[in-house]
Amino acid sequence: MTGAAARYDGPVLEVTDLVKHFSTGSGVRSGSGVVRAVDGVSFTIGPGEILGLVGESGSGKSTVGRCVTRLVEPTSGSIKLLGTEISHLSRRAMRPLRRQVHIVFQDPYSSLNPRLTIGQIVGEPMRLHRTASGKELDRRVAEMLEKCGLRSELRDRYPHELSGGQRQRVGLARALALEPSLVIADEPVSALDVSVQASILNLITDLQRDMGFSCLFITHDLSVVEYISDEIAVMYLGKIVEKTSRERLFRDPQMPYTQSLLTAAPVPDPVVQRARTRVVLRGDIPSPLDPPSGCPFHTRCPVAVDRCTVEVPPLVGVTSPDHLVACHLVDRDTGAPDVPAAAAAQGSVETALPHGAV
Repeated sequence: MTGAAARYDGPVLEVTDLVKHFSTGSGVRSGSGVVRAVDGVSFTIGPGEILGLVGESGSGKSTVGRCVTRLVEPTSGSIKLLGTEISHLSRRAMRPLRRQVHIVFQDPYSSLNPRLTIGQIVGEPMRLHRTASGKELDRRVAEMLEKCGLRSELRDRYPHELSGGQRQRVGLARALALEPSLVIADEPVSALDVSVQASILNLITDLQRDMGFSCLFITHDLSVVEYISDEIAVMYLGKIVEKTSRERLFRDPQMPYTQSLLTAAPVPDPVVQRARTRVVLRGDIPSPLDPPSGCPFHTRCPVAVDRCTVEVPPLVGVTSPDHLVACHLVDRDTGAPDVPAAAAAQGSVETALPHGAV
């Protein structure tokens, strides 16, 4: 950590009631409306913690990451980075704080400037923030490339000359060049082969252990989030519907949506995999242009009741104070309803997915 971060002992990131709505404009064809991409999200990341943010495509998780980095202006809510409110800071006021938060994008090719060499890309944050120049800049670039598993001779090459895994390592080196307190990793391995994914995940965990940064890890892959996260938050249609530790989420999921996600994720044991059943959710995730009333998941939930259609469930602690769930049917004492049994009664259960499907 650098500067103020080294003297700050509170949460690295505090997000409270974050909202991001996009206007669709108006016109004869498109009409007008508001896309509720993020609709009241709250979470905290402590020093050295990795929070996994998981959900289907369209759930709003990438928008959360872009709001946190101020690449997208939030509609409302609070974002505190190292205790400083940044949700509506000007570009000038935000500039010094950008040293403390960096992002790793999903596509390791389009996120790199094709006109710059690898050395220039990794050194650019140091040059812009004036933390190094000349021989010191060259030394620190070489050191950062080595930390990320890249040979020093690659510094004179261009992004198109590297493999996908090497390009993502360059993206990591650039994000960590200023030793930030917080890294937003937005689907950093989804575009890579499985074997390369494993090496990048191991690299991130090694770097996080050595450098001590906190991380918001955004993904749709449950096996990835189980491997890398300390805590996990599950998003659905712009809201967090369950949040707890990694161990508790996979051992005792409470929210019906979380239970259905876990039944769809394959396990490496073929005997167990063949014996498992999958809860098949009805229909597709609703449009954020016209979200359903009440609980956002009730249109697909096999155990929904009338209350779910009219009343939004609060995100509250159940079974333990640090296991937060947004569901009317989860009892504080007895826990979650049996979603697979309810789905079976409706004929919404099938055999487990083939190995490798998610």
